[in-house]
Amino acid sequence: MSTTQVEGLVGQGRSSNWDKPLLVTCKRAFDFAVSLLLLILLAPLFLVLAVAVTLSSHGPVFYRWRVVGEGGRHFTGYKFRSMYSNADELKQKLQSLNEMSGPVFKLTNDPRVTRLGGFLRRYSLDELPQIYSVLKGDMSLVGPRPPLVTEYVRFTDYQKQKLAVKPGITCLWQVSGRNDIRDFDDWVRLDLEYIRRWSLQLDFWILMRTAREVFAGSGK
Repeated sequence: MSTTQVEGLVGQGRSSNWDKPLLVTCKRAFDFAVSLLLLILLAPLFLVLAVAVTLSSHGPVFYRWRVVGEGGRHFTGYKFRSMYSNADELKQKLQSLNEMSGPVFKLTNDPRVTRLGGFLRRYSLDELPQIYSVLKGDMSLVGPRPPLVTEYVRFTDYQKQKLAVKPGITCLWQVSGRNDIRDFDDWVRLDLEYIRRWSLQLDFWILMRTAREVFAGSGK
């Protein structure tokens, strides 16, 4: 589905702010400046986490994350590996235990997660390499979470509407009880609400709420 087709699905529900070049440019400028600063400041932490992942279990430091971005465009992102190296193979055997309805897989106490990975996920440390994707422009700090390519092929037209804008590291879903949401369409509804309400003020509010969730260790 092309960018035009996805935007057409959102239709009048799309905030008029997306059509204001100055605001969109400010969003991108903020993303670039903050991601560059964070990559510099967090470089020592990246090194420590890379060593920890290497020592914790066999496999690469980074998980190559093949996802779908704005308008259905594919790109590769990165996370610190929080699962055993054969996690994708084991996923097929765990499908019957999926706690999320729809194309997304979610399992509390997932046996594929390493001991260190559980800690990384709790404080969202595994997500840190995505800052590089923000710097490159594939992602934004705030925006609907990008789906895996394998998930996207199962999306309905309703669900594809979340790809009308650039995906982000955090969005309304992350600060609206993400661990309690079990229906993927409810997740999409929150993403579409973000697209309808978007403003720079909303982005700042979400980032502040996200910081609170991270320090509280609410991730899973």
